[in-house]
Amino acid sequence: MMGRRPSRTGALWTALGLAVLLGAFLPLAGSLSGARDGDVPVFRVERAPFERRVPAQGNLQAVRATPIGVPPGAPGPFRIGWLAPDGTRVKAGDVVVRFDPSDMVKQLAEARDDEKTSGLKIEKQRIEGQSEAENLDRTAGLAREELENAKQFQKKDELIYSRGEIVESEIDQQLAREKEQHARSSKQARQKLSGTELELLAISRRRAEHRIRMAQQGLQALEVKAPHDGVLVLQRDFRGEPVRVGDTVWMGQPLAEIPDPNQMEAEVYVLEADAGGLAPGKRAEVILESRPDQVFPAEIRRVDALAKPRLRGSPVQYFAVVLKLATTDPRIMKPGQRVRATLLLEERKEALAIPRQAVFEREGKMVVYRRQRGAFEPAEVTLGPSGMGKVVVEKGIEPGDVLALADPTKPREKPAEEGEETPGSAAPAAPAAPGSP
Repeated sequence: MMGRRPSRTGALWTALGLAVLLGAFLPLAGSLSGARDGDVPVFRVERAPFERRVPAQGNLQAVRATPIGVPPGAPGPFRIGWLAPDGTRVKAGDVVVRFDPSDMVKQLAEARDDEKTSGLKIEKQRIEGQSEAENLDRTAGLAREELENAKQFQKKDELIYSRGEIVESEIDQQLAREKEQHARSSKQARQKLSGTELELLAISRRRAEHRIRMAQQGLQALEVKAPHDGVLVLQRDFRGEPVRVGDTVWMGQPLAEIPDPNQMEAEVYVLEADAGGLAPGKRAEVILESRPDQVFPAEIRRVDALAKPRLRGSPVQYFAVVLKLATTDPRIMKPGQRVRATLLLEERKEALAIPRQAVFEREGKMVVYRRQRGAFEPAEVTLGPSGMGKVVVEKGIEPGDVLALADPTKPREKPAEEGEETPGSAAPAAPAAPGSP
């Protein structure tokens, strides 16, 4: 028996229903990211809010803090002998740092020895100078007596004395006169030389006395006390290491600080690659790692002019950013606490933001492939700020445009048929042997 033929009216209604369903599905598919036009995934451009958020990490620090360091009036170097633990609560007058007195005691003993030696040399030089002056005075006196005797007993009468005796008498007078003048000039020169040597020795003694005073001041500065109540926070170097017992420090070097806990700020570090748009006044959010459920509003107060590496030897560079907190809660906020921040560097109520994979470089220009009349055509665009996975287009596209999310000019691989092995896929595992696990 032959089957019953379907009526023409039923076939018409079936075709009409399929057309309605297809017409309802196609607009929905074109408006979603990842919808396909043939073999090319597409994205429909729409105006939407855009935000560029940059993550950062850092620590809390006090806006105001009282520094504690090596006393400025004491010489160095000092060696730290005892140090209060980091984070200790201290009261005004409590000792927070003690220096090892060994070097100061040694310097004081050496300075006193030098001062005593200089004093003995000065006394010796004074006695020797006085003795030489007295000897020269005696020499000059003897020369004067010889001159007077030579004058008194001068041989002048040519009838009594020969010519040689008369000349010899005149030579004796001249010699005695020269000896007296030489003794007196030698005395003056020796006095000047002795005075110069005494001045040099006096300078050495004053230098030794100055060293004694500095060593005594250093001994008096061996203890550093807290100026007021608070929490002691030790100073850290570029590696983040605090000062330790045994470190050598110098006059004026900071060692710690006592911060004011009533007003805190956050210092965070932003990767150099994410630093575009960093500027004071931009909004931010701060979360304490110990309280991840609470968000503290903040704003950028200062941005370092230069990027620097955080770790020695690491090529990765960061910009240090100081965030001003809207509120400070001293009950849960402590200096040095680790924080995570989110910086809002770009905020637009309406923007044409498209996925990054929709932008291509062609002949040195940035283009997108826009669908027109059933085909994709390149359109040059001007890009703006970019965020996580998206980039803002300033010029070149309009709302409603459909963009290709893959380069339509490149051939796409044909999907493998069911049961067909694709390149790079693993071969099916062989059946397990009997008795194998």
